[in-house]
Parts: sequence; C-alpha cells; structure tokens
Amino acid sequence: MGGDGAGTWVLLTYRIPREPSTARVAVWRKLKRLGVAQLADGVVALPADARTREHLEWLADEVVEHGGSATVWEAVPGDRRAERELAEGMSRARAAEYRAVAERARAASRDGGGPTALRRLRSELRTIGRRDHFPPPERAEARRAVDALATAHDTEEAAP
Repeated sequence: MGGDGAGTWVLLTYRIPREPSTARVAVWRKLKRLGVAQLADGVVALPADARTREHLEWLADEVVEHGGSATVWEAVPGDRRAERELAEGMSRARAAEYRAVAERARAASRDGGGPTALRRLRSELRTIGRRDHFPPPERAEARRAVDALATAHDTEEAAP
C-alpha cells in the first residue's frame, strides 16, 4: 500500500502493429476477458496479485511475438481517489454483465428454459467472476436469478 492507502496495481503498456489486425483483436479480446481497466491507448491495469501479473506477462510475451513491444509494470496510484475511480469503473462494467445474466435467467424462467440455458448462465457467472476484482451488488442478484432458474428446473424435472 502507498502512504495514502492506495494499493499496488500491475500495468501493461503495449504497442502492436496494426497489420495483421488478427493479433490486435486477439490481444484486445484477452484483455477484455481479464476485465482490465483501460488507462489510455495501450495502457491497461489490474489490481496486483500473482495471477494478474502472470496474465499480463503472458500477454506481453504475445504482443512481442506479434512484432510489438510490451512492458509490465507495478504502480501505486497517486491517491485514493484515482484508485477508487479505477475500481468503480471496473465494478460498473461487471455490474452491467451481472445485470444481463440476471435478466437472461429471469427470461429463461418465464420461458421454461431448460438445462442448456442453466449451464450457459452458470458458465457466464464463472467467467464474469474471474474478472470481478471489485464485486458489485449485482453479483448477488445474478446468482439469485440463476439459482431461481435452477430451482424451477429441478421442480419441473421432479414433477410427474
């Protein structure tokens, strides 16, 4: 922690050639799956831990393999406000994802969604959870909606 209580973040700075675009798209998709905070063009951040550092190091290697340049850094925001803004932005992004899962679970419950819908929604919750560094209240709402779908599905299966 910094002197003002700010925590350590791991940053990836990178530049990747525009062509072929497949490399840029692949890196962008992987960054999105990790749930990074975009600080600027070619600069992303995650709360620092062994897992997030390792993921960004792998991506840095991938960028270099595609002819680009990349560096992984550890940094401490200058103040708590800056860190809070990063965390809130990441939390808002996950909240939107959780709200979408909850709505799809409620729709599946109304429409009699079966085991395939339930498996897909549970998988989505796990995927979002892997990039959810600052869990919003919507996470619990999404879990309740998926659990309700599971209960409804179990009830339907048990009916004669």
